[in-house]
Amino acid sequence: MRDDVQIGPTPGLAMALLPLLATTAILILQFFIFSDFTPHIPLAFGIMICAMCGRIRGVPWEKMEASMLEVVKLGMPAIFILLAVGMVIGTWILSGTVPTLMYYGFQLVSPSYFLVATCLISALVSLATGTSWGTVGTLGLALMGIGEGLGIPMHLTGGALVSGAFFGDKMSPLSETTNLTPAVCETDLWSHIRSMMATTVPAMLIALVLYVWLGADYGGQFERSTDIATFRQALDDTFTLSWITLIPPCVVIALALAKFPPFPTIFTGAAIGGLVAIGVQGETLQAVFDAMQNGFSSDTGNPAIDALLSSGGVLSMTWVVTLTFFALGFAGMLEAYGTVDAIIKQLMRLIKGRFSLVATSSGTTLAVSTIIGDVYTTLVLPGRLLKGQYQAMGYKTCTLSRSIEDNGTLSSPLIPWNMGGGFVSSTIGVPTLAYAPFAFACWLSPLFGLFWALTGRFIPRDEPEQPETNATDAPHSAPSSQQPTS
Repeated sequence: MRDDVQIGPTPGLAMALLPLLATTAILILQFFIFSDFTPHIPLAFGIMICAMCGRIRGVPWEKMEASMLEVVKLGMPAIFILLAVGMVIGTWILSGTVPTLMYYGFQLVSPSYFLVATCLISALVSLATGTSWGTVGTLGLALMGIGEGLGIPMHLTGGALVSGAFFGDKMSPLSETTNLTPAVCETDLWSHIRSMMATTVPAMLIALVLYVWLGADYGGQFERSTDIATFRQALDDTFTLSWITLIPPCVVIALALAKFPPFPTIFTGAAIGGLVAIGVQGETLQAVFDAMQNGFSSDTGNPAIDALLSSGGVLSMTWVVTLTFFALGFAGMLEAYGTVDAIIKQLMRLIKGRFSLVATSSGTTLAVSTIIGDVYTTLVLPGRLLKGQYQAMGYKTCTLSRSIEDNGTLSSPLIPWNMGGGFVSSTIGVPTLAYAPFAFACWLSPLFGLFWALTGRFIPRDEPEQPETNATDAPHSAPSSQQPTS
C-alpha cells in the first residue's frame, strides 16, 4: 500500500480489524434480522466507524476523507460506464435487440435438452442485458415453471439457470461487476474480459456437457410448450423482430475487438440502438431519449416478459452507483486507518510464488464473500489488498481481477447468506444449498483459475519471468520486506 494512503503507524491486528468486524456485524443485522439485502447504510456506518477509530488514534477527519476520496476516484470510470450501460439497456429493448435475442433463444428449448437450453438462454439474455439478477427474477421464473411441468427437479433447473445467468453477467461489458472489478485492480475492461475467458469458457463448456447428460433422462413430452409459444408470440406482437436489430451488439463487439475505450464503445452502442429503434420500430427521438434516461416500460401482456423488459435507463443505475460509492469509500477508509496494511502483512506470509499468489487472491475473495455477504465490497476489498503484490511480483493485474470475479461474482449465488444467494433462493423458491452443486459453471471457473496458476498458463507478466527453483512457490525477486504499492 502506498505510504501516502495510510495515515500514521499500522495498528495492531485486533484494532486494525475492529472497523471491518463491526461493519460485518451491521451487515449481518441488515441481511438476517431486517431481511433487507441493501448494504448501503451498513457501509455508511462502516465509513464512520473507521473515522471514529482513526480519531481515537489522533487522525483528523480531513486526512482520512482525502484518502477515501482517492480510492473513490478509481471507480469513477466504472461509474460512467455503468451510466452508459443504463442507456444501452433502454435503447436495446426499445430497438428490439433484446427481444430478438429472447425470441430466437426460446427456439433452443426442447425436452431432452431443456437443462442445457436453460443455461444457454439465461446466459444469452444476461450477456445482452448485463444483469444476472434481472435474468433470474424474470426469465428465470418462466424457465423454472417450464422445467417443473416437464418433471425436471427444480434444483437441477435452478443450477442450470444460475450457471447461465451469472456466466452472462460476469462476461458482459454491460455488467456493473465486470466494470467495477478491473477499475479497482487498475486494469482495463477488455483485458479483464479476455483474461476471464481462460477460466469461464472451459467451465461453461463442461457445465453444458453435464447438463446434456443430466437432461437425457427427461426427454418425455414437452408439457409446457404452450408457455414458450406464448412468450414468443408476445414478443412478435410487440416488436418488429429483424436481423437489423442485432446491429447494435455487433457494433459493440467490433469496437471492443478493435480495443476502443469502454465508455465511447458502450455509448455508441446505445446511440445506434436508438437509431434502430427509430428506423425499425418506428419510435420517435423523444422516446429514444426517454429510454436512455428512464428506461423502457414493457406492455406485452405477459407478466414475465414485461418484468424482464421493463428495465434500463440512467436512473436505473442509481442503486448500484450509490452502492459503488459506499463500497469504495469504505475500502478507502480501511486503507487510511491501516486495516488493509495489517491484513497484507498477514497475507504476505502465505505468498511465496505464482500459485500461492493466485490461491491467496481466491481465498481472500471467497472469505470476504462468505463473511460480509456483499458482492460489491467483495470485489473492491481484495483488489485493494493484493494489487500491489501482483505488481511487485511482475504479474499483470488482470489475473487478480479474474480471480476476484471467479471467486466473488460466481460465489455470490452459492452462499445462502450472501446477497446473491439470498436473492436467487427467495426468487426461484429453491434452497441455495440444493441448487448450488448443480451450478457447475460457478464453481468450476475458480478451479480452472487455480489450475492455470499451477501450470503457469494464462498468467501474463509485466516483465520477463525470472528463473525459479520451484515452478509454483519459488520466492519472488522482490525483497521480502518490500511492501506492495497500491
